[in-house]
Amino acid sequence: MDVAQAIRTRYSCRHYQDRPVEPDKLLAVLEAARQAPSAKNLQDWRFVVATDKQTKKKLAAAANNQTFLENAGAIIVACTVSDHVMRCGQTVGPIDVAIALEHICLQATELGLATCWIGSFYPDKVRPIVGIPENVTIIELLALGYPADTPKEHRRDALDHVACFEKWNF
Repeated sequence: MDVAQAIRTRYSCRHYQDRPVEPDKLLAVLEAARQAPSAKNLQDWRFVVATDKQTKKKLAAAANNQTFLENAGAIIVACTVSDHVMRCGQTVGPIDVAIALEHICLQATELGLATCWIGSFYPDKVRPIVGIPENVTIIELLALGYPADTPKEHRRDALDHVACFEKWNF
């Protein structure tokens, strides 16, 4: 599978087989994240990978009771340890973590795994479950595992609706 195919194939999976993800695949997706670019090469992302059934159940509850998370092979709690602000005014943490998570998603797709970004969660409930200190910012959760569904076609806007050249032309 090439990158373009992984980009087109990746989807937000909300039905997982109750099956563990092999350690070599977990390491492969984490290595993909480690290779992601980051502002000033801060490499400010940190990931807690939860594979224990009880931990996943608690995380699912902390994620607005999204019970489908319990069957995912892993739930990755993605964090940043930086509060650096770029010259453009953007905080690097959420951006760097998002890039690294998408590297995970694409690598997972190539490995036959599925993912789902989870933004509906309560950081104050997630933090004690996996022992994240108060000075670390939780950015996102990511479900990872073997899909138990078939992806539906997802509509995308036409390219000329999202991109233009030289000047704003929307």
